[in-house]
Amino acid sequence: MLKLPCGRTLYYGKGDVLVYRTYARPLEAPPIPESPYSETRNVIFAHNVKFAVSGEALLTSFTEGDNRQVVATDSMKNFILRQSASFDGCATEGLLAFLAERFLAVYPHIDRVELSADRIPFEPLAVPGPGGFMHNDLVYRPSHNDHASAGMEVVRSEAGGSAIASHWCGLSALQLIKVSGSSFAGFIRDEYTTLPEAQDRPLFIFLDLLWRYDDPEDALRPEKGRYVPAEQVRDIAHNVFYEFATPSIQYLIWLIGQRLLTRFPQLAEVRFESNNRTWETVVEPAGGGAPGVFTEPRPPFGFQGFSMTKDDLLALRDDVPGESA
Repeated sequence: MLKLPCGRTLYYGKGDVLVYRTYARPLEAPPIPESPYSETRNVIFAHNVKFAVSGEALLTSFTEGDNRQVVATDSMKNFILRQSASFDGCATEGLLAFLAERFLAVYPHIDRVELSADRIPFEPLAVPGPGGFMHNDLVYRPSHNDHASAGMEVVRSEAGGSAIASHWCGLSALQLIKVSGSSFAGFIRDEYTTLPEAQDRPLFIFLDLLWRYDDPEDALRPEKGRYVPAEQVRDIAHNVFYEFATPSIQYLIWLIGQRLLTRFPQLAEVRFESNNRTWETVVEPAGGGAPGVFTEPRPPFGFQGFSMTKDDLLALRDDVPGESA
């Protein structure tokens, strides 16, 4: 939330700015064991952008109705769309920093910009080729599955340039179902408890993952080889879900966090927001691999929130004999 130095909240902006940029620079990332991902070609580099500004000069527009320093939100929309054509990078985070820096340069009375974007994913379709079916670079379809996201606050520096005051990166709307290997038992049972214990249940979760770098430059310059693609975060999450039998969603996200911080030491923090959408059982399976019938759960839904930092990894190493930080 944008605030003036005095602590007053003051901002305005434009949301749902849909930017369909074509032929951005391809994004490449080093491989990791849990993921086949190595590149996004960025033939369609599409985002839904939210953009807000703040500054002392804007105060009179609120208190006196004086619009002389107001940049119309329609102008903001046009600025975002036109400037996106000049962006020569390959990642959402770089696009956001580029737009904020350009805006502060054009409008010197604006002190800070807070902006975020959801990546709008498009998947290439397979077409017949010389050696069989292959992905093409001409025809795509939009995906309504999980997507990358990012946000940052960029402020005017004392030297007249700009600096990133805060940032976050994310994977939003990940949905995973594991048909066996999850349980939930041993919780408090009292006069309010009607939920039966489950020793093996299909577990369906909705999951948003957020992460923050030690050095934001790692997010802005993927060519350094320290950029963390949302696709690799997604693949780590589903691999950990596959590998471990877990007694709760809480423990599952703890394990995912450990793997992320281990695999990507350039990250300072990871955060989770999970939602339990486990199906209701209609016909109980007779055993592992036996058929069962389930249906959508009724609301309300349980949720969990959790954050982890590299200090958690250091504490784990200290608990293991022979391990040191």
